[in-house]
Amino acid sequence: MFVKKLLVMNSEGCFFSQLFHAGAKRFSLLSALFLLLFLILAHAAPAEPLLYGIDRLEASGFHELAGLKVGLITNVAGVSRTGEPNYTLMLRNGVRLKFIMAPEHGFSADIDAGKKVSPSIVHDFLPVFSLYGTSKKPDIRQLKTIDMLVYDLQDIGSRCFTYISTMKNAMQACEEAGIPFMVLDRPNPVIPLAPAGFMLAPGYESFVGAVDIPFIHSMTVGEIAMLLKERFYKKLDLKVITMSGYNRARFADEYPGFLFISPSPNIRSVDTAIVYPATVLLEATTVSEGRGTDAPFLQFGAPFINGGELADALKAYSLPGVVFDVVSFQPLSGKFIGERCQGVKLSITERKTFSPFKTAAAILLVLQRLYPDGIALDKGHIFFDRLAGSSLFREMIKKQIPLDDIMAESRRQIELFNRTAPAKLLYH
Repeated sequence: MFVKKLLVMNSEGCFFSQLFHAGAKRFSLLSALFLLLFLILAHAAPAEPLLYGIDRLEASGFHELAGLKVGLITNVAGVSRTGEPNYTLMLRNGVRLKFIMAPEHGFSADIDAGKKVSPSIVHDFLPVFSLYGTSKKPDIRQLKTIDMLVYDLQDIGSRCFTYISTMKNAMQACEEAGIPFMVLDRPNPVIPLAPAGFMLAPGYESFVGAVDIPFIHSMTVGEIAMLLKERFYKKLDLKVITMSGYNRARFADEYPGFLFISPSPNIRSVDTAIVYPATVLLEATTVSEGRGTDAPFLQFGAPFINGGELADALKAYSLPGVVFDVVSFQPLSGKFIGERCQGVKLSITERKTFSPFKTAAAILLVLQRLYPDGIALDKGHIFFDRLAGSSLFREMIKKQIPLDDIMAESRRQIELFNRTAPAKLLYH
């Protein structure tokens, strides 16, 4: 009898055990389903929208500028996330905007590089003064007629793009005039690209290299302004209106609704801004960097180049994230107007593995090896060295120093910069 009861208990125990395990399995399945649903909804939830400095200023009701007489450094690329020009947004919100100052390429961003801009024009009843004429620095007397100077320009992430030189000059002028300087931050469209290139050596400062930061600097203009204040303009009252929804891991055109407005005639897309540091140094050679064609900076060539030979030599480097195709073009402006040029066109296959500076070094090494007399690297050495930041890069190219050694020197200089002058980053 005892054995029989024990058997019954064991069978009941097994029964309840089976019920428990079945319930646990159902609970586990439901938990997994709820977790999956949560992850799907979280992924589908809209991300925080990208707001530029001008958008955040608008969201505050422009209270930071309330009652102040304001000057604005900008051009046609200075728009809100909806595409409204910054100056009309300011005027519509009651800002006492007195004048606009425009950088290289003019207010309309349609004047070729290096060409002087008319000293002043009138746009929408506002005077527009050039900061790329007889003087590249704001007039102190003019600044003394306002209470604050605001900077809102679209940079492209390379030291030689002159808008950060304009910002440096403006910061110096504001400190001298004793007025505050405000930076409305904007995306660096190529910020995921790692810092690279050579630093600016003493004695090589120029308008295409005014700030001692890496050639590819991976910073926003707001971050550069903070670095400049700490180094040079400690008495300046600097205000940076930061962005929101900004992520250093994303290229600018990866944000929903991002509007790319060309900040200069030949930077027509984010892809061009990515390739620009790989080909801009060709400006200081006799090789056409593609100006006057439908793909400036994305292709390069010259009448003395054999496109197939050049493409094969570049392919031998197995450079990451880029392919080279033979191309023929006839520039309408710039070098070799009306002449047939042979060369290569760059196509980016993987943005995050592409190394513009490594590609630049490979291009120059190949051109120097194949066409040393043709590219005339020494003829334009002053301009080349100012773009590069020193004479070291040109000397390494002429000596055909291996590509890996050039990149090792670049890393050494970047690491030294990070140790001695770490940037104050505003975004993760």
